[in-house]
Formats: sequence, C-alpha cells, structure tokens
Amino acid sequence: MKVSVIIPAHNEARYLRDCLNSFVAQTQPPEELIVVDDNSSDTTFTIATAFAQDHPWITAVQRKSTNAHIPGKKVVDTFNFGVRYVSGDYDLIGKFDADILLPPDYFEKMRNHFRANWLLGMCSGLLYVEKKGQWVYENIAKKSHIRGPVKLYHRQVFELMEGLRPGTGWDTVDVLLCQYHDFEVQTDESLVVKHLRPTGHGYQRKNYRAKGEALYKMRYGWPLAKLALFKMAGQAKTPAVFLQGLLGYFGTWIRREPRFVSPKEGRFIRKLRWKGVFGKFR
Repeated sequence: MKVSVIIPAHNEARYLRDCLNSFVAQTQPPEELIVVDDNSSDTTFTIATAFAQDHPWITAVQRKSTNAHIPGKKVVDTFNFGVRYVSGDYDLIGKFDADILLPPDYFEKMRNHFRANWLLGMCSGLLYVEKKGQWVYENIAKKSHIRGPVKLYHRQVFELMEGLRPGTGWDTVDVLLCQYHDFEVQTDESLVVKHLRPTGHGYQRKNYRAKGEALYKMRYGWPLAKLALFKMAGQAKTPAVFLQGLLGYFGTWIRREPRFVSPKEGRFIRKLRWKGVFGKFR
C-alpha cells in the first residue's frame, strides 16, 4: 500500500515543523509527502525545504495565488496543485493539514485497515484539541466522520469521484460520493491526532452564506438544507448561520451555479441523508 500525502500550507510556520516531525517519526512513513506552500509570507517554505533536503521522500513546492480567503476552494486548489507532483505509483492518497501531530503508528495502521477491507474507500484517525492541559476530542462532528485535516483515500475512490470539489463542503461531499460508489468509510478511534489549532467550529460571519451555497451544490434540496442549517446554527449558537445560510442557498439557486454532483448522485445523497434523519427517531 504505497501512500502519497499532500499538505496545503499557507503561513503555517508556527506548526509545520512539529507536523513534519510527526511524519518523519512514523513507523511506516508515506512513500512521498508533498508540502505545497500557498503564497505564504512567513517561513513556511523555508521549513518545508529544510525537511525535503534531509528526507528524499519529502518534496516542497510553491504555488502563487491570491491573498484573498476563499473558503474551501483555496485549500482544494492548493491540494490539486500538489497532485501534479504525485508519482503515478500510489495506492492511497491523502490530504492533510499542516497543524496536526500524528501518532507514530498512524500510517502503519492506515495501511492495515485498507489491506483488511478491500471495500474501504476512506479512513482516518480522530482529531483532539488541548483544553486545560488535556487532549480531548474536537467535538464538532461525529466520531464516524473523517475530518478535513486527515483525509486518506483509496486511489480507486479518489479517481471515481474525480478528485475533490473546490469549495465549501468539499470535505462532506467526498464522504457522500465514497458511499455513492459503494465504498465504506472508517475512523480509527485509537489513533489520536492532535489538532494544534482548534477549528473553533469554523463558523465566521463571512462564511455563513458559503454553508448554504455548499448545500445547494450538493443537491440537498430545500427541506434537507433547512434542517442542516438549523443544526449548524445550533452548533454555532447563533441564528445568523441559519439566516445567512438560507441567503447563500437561494443566491446560488438564482445564479444557477454549477453543482458539485450529478442529479443521480444528488438523489443518492438525499436518500442517504433522509435515512439518517429518520433513523434518529427510531
């Protein structure tokens, strides 16, 4: 199981050295690790280059882009830039963040999971954050959900779903498409990944509308979109998420922006989501 990992990094000098050290310390490190410096103004590229000089399986490249913060799209565009540098000979491909610390047996266990189950399409450990000196689960998603900073895909699934979608919601639609193609998703609760920069729920006012836009592009449909936004608003503890999300949903609908998925994929996603909703009442 040959593993290729891409780390999109923008101004990550504070965390990158520790992150890369956790890759170097792996009992079974990836065959290749590509760090893509995305227009950083700090020493991110210098740090990545130093590691590349000491470890032949690490590569550091630079991407020039806008300084504007474009939720979802910017990180996926940077990841896709890194895909160009991946060797063709890989079995698993990963998108990892630069602000994480992996346990030393992370990729050893990942390889074992994929070897043991030929239907496994995506797999990861769980993210933990530090609170009052203790590392606790970052409780912004179910433990069954593979979070954006630790995505590892089987090559067949990655190719079937035609890579990642450039926009907010990319790290949800990939899980749904994995299941659409009849593959399974798994998280290993024994693998504690330390998230050095807590997500903070990811709810910033300028991103609220992007939540609704993503639901439209994933073809949730109006009833499901309302339920999803209501849940997000509850997690963020502000009704602004719901109201701005609705504006984002309808704005994208009025503009008839391209969808993330096909009509057939959308029907599967709605059916899967409704099954989850009704399953909570059993």
